Formats: sequence, C-alpha cells, structure tokens
Amino acid sequence: MGHDDAAPLLDRRYRLEQEIGRGGMSVVYRATDEVLHRPVAVKLFHPGSVDLARQEAELGVLAALEHHGLVGLLDAGVVDVVGSGPRRFLVMSLVVGQDLEARLEVGPLSAKHIAEIGYDMAEALEYIHPHGVVHRDIKPSNILLVDYGTGSDRARARLTDFGIALAAGVERLTADGVTTGTAAYLSPEQARGADVGPASDVYSLGLVLLQCFTRRREFPGSLVESAIARLSRDPVVPEPLPEHWKHLLRAMTAQDPADRPLGAQLVAMLRDVVITESAAGDPATPGVLTDAAATAAPVDVAPAGAAAAHAAPVDAAPVNPAPAGARPATFDSLPEESLQRTVAMAARLFDAPIALVDVLDEDREWSQSWIAEGVDEAARNISFRSGFAPVPVPVVIPDGSQHPEMRQSPLVTGPLGIRFYVSVPLLRHDGTAVGTLAVLDVRAREASEADLANLRDLAALAVTQLELRQEGLRTTSDALPLDGAH
Repeated sequence: MGHDDAAPLLDRRYRLEQEIGRGGMSVVYRATDEVLHRPVAVKLFHPGSVDLARQEAELGVLAALEHHGLVGLLDAGVVDVVGSGPRRFLVMSLVVGQDLEARLEVGPLSAKHIAEIGYDMAEALEYIHPHGVVHRDIKPSNILLVDYGTGSDRARARLTDFGIALAAGVERLTADGVTTGTAAYLSPEQARGADVGPASDVYSLGLVLLQCFTRRREFPGSLVESAIARLSRDPVVPEPLPEHWKHLLRAMTAQDPADRPLGAQLVAMLRDVVITESAAGDPATPGVLTDAAATAAPVDVAPAGAAAAHAAPVDAAPVNPAPAGARPATFDSLPEESLQRTVAMAARLFDAPIALVDVLDEDREWSQSWIAEGVDEAARNISFRSGFAPVPVPVVIPDGSQHPEMRQSPLVTGPLGIRFYVSVPLLRHDGTAVGTLAVLDVRAREASEADLANLRDLAALAVTQLELRQEGLRTTSDALPLDGAH
C-alpha cells in the first residue's frame, strides 16, 4: 500500500499505509491517525477470528491498561469489509525499535540487558494480572525493545500483541504458531489444554529469558513434539549460569504453577538480578553461553521400556488431495509428522506393539499406524472403518477373547491374536469427535485412570496440531510471517 491519500481509510480516520505483520488471526498495518496526525499500528482481525459481541467487555479492560511496559491500546472498533462482513480492528501505539527475536538474531545480549528486559516484563505482568488479563502468548517477537533516540544502552522493553487475550479458547490455535514458534513458549498447563492464569505468563517469560542466554528454543519442533517435551521434563538450565540466574529460571519454569513466583515476588527477584549484574562489571559483556555450555537437552522423552524403537509407521494416505499449489506444503506435512509421533508415543506409553490413529479434517482424512518390529503384516490392514467406529468416549477392552463383541473378531482369532484394546476420541475444543486414537496389545491387561489420562492428553495435542493447520488454511495460502504490532 502506498503512503498517499489514495491509501484505504479505515473507520474514516486511520489511513492504512503499509503491512508490517501478518498471522493466523490478523494483519497489522502501519497507519496514520488523520485526526491527531500521528503514526499508529492498526491490527485488523480476519473474519470470524473473534466473537465481536463477547469481546466488548474484554476490550474495555484492555483499553484501561496504561503502563510503561505495555504497548497501549488507543482505539478499537468494527468495520464492514466488502465481501467479508464485519471485522474487529485495534489501534495501538507504533513503537520504534526491534523485537527481541530480531535482536537475538543480530548477536548476544549482555546478562545485564537480559535482566533489565526481564525486569520490565515482570513489572508489566505485575500490572496486568490484577486487572484480570493473562497475555497467553509471551514470546520474543511480542517483546519490543524501544528506541527512544537518546543513544542510551538501556533497552527498555514493552509487551505487545494482546490479540490472543481477546480470543478466549483459541490461545493455542492461531496459525502463526506454525511459523513463529508460539508453541515453543507454551506453559505445561497450556500444552495440556488446562485453564491458564498468571503463572502461565511467568513460565513463558522464563523460557524467553533462558533463550536469551542459550540462543536457542528450549522446546523446538511442532506443537505436538514441543508440548510432549515440556510435559516430560523441565527446561535444562545450563550449569555455567551464575547461581542467581539458575535459581530464578528454575523457579519461573517450575512444572507446578503454584511454585512459580508471581507479581511483586517476581519483580523483586528480577530487581535483585539486575542489581547483581550491574555490580558484576562491564554491562557490554555478552551473557550468551558457549555452544558447549548450551548443549541441547535430550530429545528422547519416551519412558523407559518402550516398544521397539525401530518400528515402521505406515504412511498416511490423503483422501482427495488438493491440486498442486493449492495450499502450502508445510500444511500437508505437519499433520502426518505429528500423527506419526502421536501413535509412536501412544505405543510407548503402553509398551504396546500397535497404535492407530484416524482423524477426519474438513478437507482431508489421515490414518496412521505404529507397528513394532516382528508384528504380523496383517496389522497394517487394521482400519477403524472396518470394525472400530469412532465413539465420543474412551473404550477399554482388557481381554478381547472374553469380550462378547470382540471375541469373534479376526483381530482376536487371526494371526495377530489381539487381546487388549484401549481408545480415546480425538475431540475438538467444542467437544466434536473427529477421530480415534487406539492402542492394541497381544497381552490381556488393564488400563488405569493415569493411562487413560495420558492417552487423552496425547489425543488433545494431536487435535491442537490439526486445528493449527486448519486455521492456517482458512486464513492464508502463503507461509505466515510474524503477527505483531511494531
């Protein structure tokens, strides 16, 4: 878009000039407020990405927030766009400077600067949380390092992009998580799909500060593998870090939200770290760790005694695939990769030789199997569509040979000799069943409540990954860059 009077005028006030960000929920433009003659950032949400009526009260809360650590919300409204209907827009301060993600790509920050950024963010969280606002998406690209043009080496940080706070229930489902790494900063409770509170923001900030030292994401990969990793282990805080940093980061990233410091306690802890780093010497000394010190954490998160590690997954077969070029290749590969990991993890959780998943998306269907080495080839022909219709509740059959409906099944009487069957539904966030995740074994056995809970968590992660993909296909046919106001 050009920088002239021909540029679109939004709500008869905001002249949209240049696109500066795009994501799964919105597009962000640099704009000019024609009334006050000042530059602003305008976030225009995609049709249907927020419930307009439900968000009015929440917008009032966000508009009342005013703090030096936040990018302020200046205005909001709804505009009718020809061909797409009513769309929400937000108007925010336009901040001059880099975001933290871009800054880390340039080079290391000093430990003192990292502490100062953490302190600014802790103050921002201390302010928003008592107002009932949980950000839900703290990551480096949402932390702006403001350049006031004074030549100061003090990088003041401001928190931006409260769009997810406006969209309750989809905080993990925006398509920008595929490309910008939102999944890498989820708290364990977000990864489980549980309710989130202030402690979730603290955990995410802890991962951001850890990354400032290690220069890598602690939990990389797709949403499924990233979430499984954080549910299986704590972040690895490198031993070379000073004790005050190790104590802080371990506290902020505690698995139990009740163990994380909140509010004034977190502010005080980071203030102490700033003071310690200020007294330590040269503020320009990089705080980044050497490659040896920042060695990546173990990637094998499966429990001991798992089924054969070199079992071969069956390739997923798309139904009615779209013509070439109709969608990004990333969205074709991500569900298949995540479903492969899902069935492999399900088999490992039960130490079982067979795991199956079948899921129907709106435009494609996937079936994926994990078959341990040595299992009869007949296992590759097992299909939910030929004997196991998806049901919206868990199913446990401890011994198929004693089950009135299963004992005559070829699975039991044939070469596989299946005895044990357990399945859980794949449920969307509205409760709709879209598939089934199942584990089969040749041994008769029981499934405990803990076993079912683990399988349900795994199914929820798989659905979340597919919803990420679906949101991406709905909002754009191109790879998605950052979604944030700069």
